[in-house]
Amino acid sequence: MVTAVQPRLQIDTTAPTPVAVRLPALEHLGPNWYAAVMGTAVVGTAGVGLPLDVPGLTAACTAVWALSAVLLAALLTARTTHWILHRDQARAHLLDPSVAPFYGCLSMALLAVGIGTLTVGRGVIGEHTAVPVAFALFAAGTAVGLTAAVAVPCLMVVRHRVSPGGASPVWLLPVVAPMVSASFGPLLVPYLPAAGQWRETMLLASYALFGISLLATLLILPVVIARLLHHGPLPLALTPALFLVLGPLGQSTTAVSKLADIAPGAIQAPYAAGLAALAVVYGVPVMGFALLWLALAGAMVLRAARHGMRFSLSWWAFTFPVGTCVTGAGALAHHTGLVVYEWLAVVLYVFLVAAWAVAGLLTLRGLLRGELLAAPRDVRPDAGEPMP
Repeated sequence: MVTAVQPRLQIDTTAPTPVAVRLPALEHLGPNWYAAVMGTAVVGTAGVGLPLDVPGLTAACTAVWALSAVLLAALLTARTTHWILHRDQARAHLLDPSVAPFYGCLSMALLAVGIGTLTVGRGVIGEHTAVPVAFALFAAGTAVGLTAAVAVPCLMVVRHRVSPGGASPVWLLPVVAPMVSASFGPLLVPYLPAAGQWRETMLLASYALFGISLLATLLILPVVIARLLHHGPLPLALTPALFLVLGPLGQSTTAVSKLADIAPGAIQAPYAAGLAALAVVYGVPVMGFALLWLALAGAMVLRAARHGMRFSLSWWAFTFPVGTCVTGAGALAHHTGLVVYEWLAVVLYVFLVAAWAVAGLLTLRGLLRGELLAAPRDVRPDAGEPMP
């Protein structure tokens, strides 16, 4: 082997050593922050769909949607900076089974703001701007959602090590995202060319997304229930995550109803009639189970509150999942004509607004105090209390 002699270099020991630029305030900014965008956006979109004529409601919902759009832009910027300056921490998030599922929140934040752009923001920014923005957010959110639905479960099998008692409702987040896309797709169908197969393709693609999310949920939900039965309550800080189960239930009811509404103009008559029937046959029992789970999750949250549960970002689980039940109940009211579903939507919306206001104010307070951006405390997934 021949070794070349390298020339001796003169090193200036007085020159400053380059130091990687880091922003401590963003070091622990995880993907779970997108839940605040989702919870804010759904307040606006669910509100405009209520069977009520309340003065100022539309204006208020429009303002909330605008706030969600600003939050999305700010978080996208902050998270991009986080990946650039704190790549080690970002990679650690991907390898953490308690954090990685929250990458589904990025998809749902994009989609939730996109739905609001078309249903609420259109009156402000104009249809000529709202439609292309909605299509862009749908494409980006769906792409991210499908990637997360594949990548996160793959990481959990290949790289993560999950204990038998480590199952969590958070596991649903990556697989619920395609269901939000399935609810968004029907809103875009009228803006596709009537000639050709564009509308039918979007309709059936949305049903495919519906199936992806539904079947994946049916695989994960029994594991979550088994964890609760065999290992007891979730840690206090994670107890609000039980409300995440409402997400696939309410969102699937919304999706199947929206798809049925748009079917007559996108697919042949025999199928359109069948899809309308499916909206009721599927939605009624699923909404019934959602109410059962709401009561169960509410009881567990009250128990956790009595045992000293304190505020954390997991409280945003009280918003978006409940919002999907508001839209699901409103859709059933439209298809069945039953007043009981109208009142159910109103009652759930009141809860949604209260939960959003509380979570928002406490999040703002935590940000001002610097508490929410500090290093997170470890929580044992198979125990009932947080680790010291």
